[in-house]
Amino acid sequence: MSRLDAVLAEARACTVCREHLPLGPRPVLAVHGASRIAVIGQAPGTRVHATGVPWDDDSGAHLQEWLGVDRATFMDATRFAILPMGFCYPGKKKGGDAAPRPECAPLWHAPILDAMPDLRLTLLIGGYAQARYLGKARKKTLTASVQGFAEYLPDRFPLPHPSWRSRIWMKKNPWFEAEVLPSLRERVAQALA
Repeated sequence: MSRLDAVLAEARACTVCREHLPLGPRPVLAVHGASRIAVIGQAPGTRVHATGVPWDDDSGAHLQEWLGVDRATFMDATRFAILPMGFCYPGKKKGGDAAPRPECAPLWHAPILDAMPDLRLTLLIGGYAQARYLGKARKKTLTASVQGFAEYLPDRFPLPHPSWRSRIWMKKNPWFEAEVLPSLRERVAQALA
């Protein structure tokens, strides 16, 4: 068993925050040692919790459109590693899902990412991923970080979460579709080549 396989087995069996999870632990991630692109999002929703398939919802379909890839390509772990900030469904809060559990990323991300030597690009989806991985380089708002995406290249690319709310956000920020998405698709194609 490789070092990555051992870490993934531990992560998939994790129950560290069991008492905080309304549906119980069910870590959802997809990682391979040959992954080229890491997708670091928030946490699974109820549908993903039920299926155990990462991004198996409307947000996932929207993200695939942004990336310019089909579902089969996106679900191929040798191409895309899915590594959310929180591996399990965190429950609800007023207005949507609760924040990802804070235990996951500090516990699991470093040993998993360190075991993927072929990573070429990390997509930082949403404010939680950007706070952790952009640190002091993060702008005052998520919108500003996304608009300043070129500052984080070639290895990191900040994005908003592709939920239904992003459609409203995109109408207010037409530069995203005109400037960011073409660059995103180009970087994804380069990373997968």
